Amino acid sequence: MSEQDKVKITRLLTGVPGLDSALGGGLPEYSFNIIGGAPGSGKTTLAHQFMFANATRERPAIYFTVLGEPALKMLRYQQQFAFFDSDQVNDSIRFVNLSQVVLDHDLDAVLAEIVRLVETTNPAIVIVDSFRSVVRKAQSGPNSEFELQSFVQRLALNLTSWQATTFLAGEYTEVDMRDNPVFTVADGLIWLSQSVERNSVVRKLQVVKLRGQAPMPGLHTFRITDAGLQVFPRTFGLSARDPHPVSGLRLSTGVPTLDEMLGGGIPAGDSILVSGPSGAGKSVLATQFIADGLKRGEPGVIAVFEERPQEYINRSDKFGLCLNAEERQADLRVIYLRPLDLSVDETLHEILAAVGETGAKRVVIDSLSGFEMALAPAFRDDFRESLYRMIGALTGRGVTVLSTMEIVEAFTDMRFSPHAISFLTDDIIRVRYVEIDGQLRKILTVVKMRGGDHSKDIREYDITSDGLVLGERLVGYEGLTTGIPSKFVPGT
Repeated sequence: MSEQDKVKITRLLTGVPGLDSALGGGLPEYSFNIIGGAPGSGKTTLAHQFMFANATRERPAIYFTVLGEPALKMLRYQQQFAFFDSDQVNDSIRFVNLSQVVLDHDLDAVLAEIVRLVETTNPAIVIVDSFRSVVRKAQSGPNSEFELQSFVQRLALNLTSWQATTFLAGEYTEVDMRDNPVFTVADGLIWLSQSVERNSVVRKLQVVKLRGQAPMPGLHTFRITDAGLQVFPRTFGLSARDPHPVSGLRLSTGVPTLDEMLGGGIPAGDSILVSGPSGAGKSVLATQFIADGLKRGEPGVIAVFEERPQEYINRSDKFGLCLNAEERQADLRVIYLRPLDLSVDETLHEILAAVGETGAKRVVIDSLSGFEMALAPAFRDDFRESLYRMIGALTGRGVTVLSTMEIVEAFTDMRFSPHAISFLTDDIIRVRYVEIDGQLRKILTVVKMRGGDHSKDIREYDITSDGLVLGERLVGYEGLTTGIPSKFVPGT
């Protein structure tokens, strides 16, 4: 069939940030949809958010409440959300309580009332909440299964013939999806859930079914805020744009000697990991990297997890980097990410939004260790997969990402990162402590550069008022990488 012969289906924007991407571009107009999930999962809020975003005087919405909470009580709470517009109520949006009809009559009467009101108002959007109340009413009588199936089929036929986009919201379980005929009739099924692990509660959304288009697979994190629902698609940032072409440009770290060791600097669009123990200067080097970009007129973004933004910026003054300078503030965004039950997708959304607003080409994540601790327990098991998605989304836009990682060091080995995540980065700089002549000193080496050759030197460095300063190559010692070197004696 040619493109010209296909029936064109208009996609409606849901008004829920991130949900349109998860749906594959929006919700098909005139579709018959179910919003399912446990009590408190956000079904009513999602339905309202869509309705207020799409209802107009010319294309009104009608919202049926069935044996749930009274409409006045529901509106009392829903009007607290930013999307709620009281001017639309009783104008482009009408609320109808069917509780008494359900209690006093059979399903035929319920359907007749819905049909009458829809034909009278000719709405473009119809929502029945909670539809499960109707199902329970039907299951209480004889021949309940046949009556319910007949009711659902007739309701679906009427709703689709009216050319309205419809929703049935209810407290369903996964068992219902196998046994309830309404799930067979529906064009779309959006499932909301809450998972509890330790003291953490994480909300997730799944597009189980959507006829006529390809939704984004998997479970997507979402959060309910004062603005309503916000969805964070699990492949956010990976498929939004084509990969950024390799430019061949090199970015300075802000430490000239280190740039020489890196063969001229960090290749633009690379991900570089700076790993080492606490207090070794990882954050200082990360700050120098951002400060160097600001000096060159290149905006930067810093995502911090272990201290507050102003504290982080104030500390830069001690090393002469002056991130507090007024002329730099417009080009610098410091994001503090430590909400409860943080997800990787939320983190990536915040960073990409800051990159888009500032035009940043340099991003610092300080640190991955703090990032992992800020995550909800449900996301820690998938930490490597999450980092892969986040780093891929950023570097795919041509952003150079410098991440720090704390290593709990033993004086017997030289690990590059925990969780075997070092393979996710293009370049690795390793810093560590060594004991030499009764002193605890610091050394640095470039372990890996995927984009070219690099120095194999091991250099001592100091943290001074000018930041991290590299010294000469350390010679005359064996076993520097163990942390307990010995002096090299020729001929032994």
